[in-house]
Amino acid sequence: MLTLVRVGLPLAIAVAGVILIVIGGDAAVGAGVTLLGVAVLVVLANLFIRLAIQSQDDREREEERRNRL
Repeated sequence: MLTLVRVGLPLAIAVAGVILIVIGGDAAVGAGVTLLGVAVLVVLANLFIRLAIQSQDDREREEERRNRL
């Protein structure tokens, strides 16, 4: 399920954006470019969230090691 959100959602948004760009027309191209930007933002948000979770896990492991000593 998480893979669907991390990969599938931005991919679907990007595909929709490319389709709108190919269809043409001022409004469609503008919407397509906007959707491509949104897809990039979704990927970045997922990346930042995963980095934050990993960082928190690292801190917890470090604290656990300190408490053992």
